[in-house]
Amino acid sequence: MWLNTISWVLLSLGSFFCIVGAFGILRFPDFYTRMHAAGVTDTLGAGLILVGLMFLSGPTLVTVKLVLILGFLVISSATSTHALAKAALTKGLKPILTKNGDKRDSAD
Repeated sequence: MWLNTISWVLLSLGSFFCIVGAFGILRFPDFYTRMHAAGVTDTLGAGLILVGLMFLSGPTLVTVKLVLILGFLVISSATSTHALAKAALTKGLKPILTKNGDKRDSAD
């Protein structure tokens, strides 16, 4: 009973973070902030969903596979986000800044 409750809480939280991250991707003003929202959504949302599935599957081979997927996700998400940001900066895509160097509001 407790494992089932914990797993559904984690699945719900993961789904919540994925939905909030999707809104962030749509609402943020520039490439870099959108990429940050996508990276956090990918790692946190999908990670919580995978951990919830681990609790549901119990001590089986499926759990081992989910752990491997989670490890790959954590490593590849951070690496790909960093590589994408570096490539965009190298090609000359600048973040949106105000005159004093602070990030601007989306209302500007």
